[in-house]
Amino acid sequence: MPSNRNQSQILLIAGAIGALVGLAAGYTLLKRAEERNGQPALTAREGVSLGMLVLGLLRQVSQLGDGE
Repeated sequence: MPSNRNQSQILLIAGAIGALVGLAAGYTLLKRAEERNGQPALTAREGVSLGMLVLGLLRQVSQLGDGE
């Protein structure tokens, strides 16, 4: 188990990466809306699909280091 300092560093780095990925996703969504000359919007289907992808990604991250 990592020490408290290592845990803090890991959480800080993971939070920064998450924030950057979120900003990139928002930027991409806005650019797509600009290209279509419309408002940024996600359909219910796109939202569910995105949610499932995020859950799958979190599952994969949680399994890092468990395998051989």
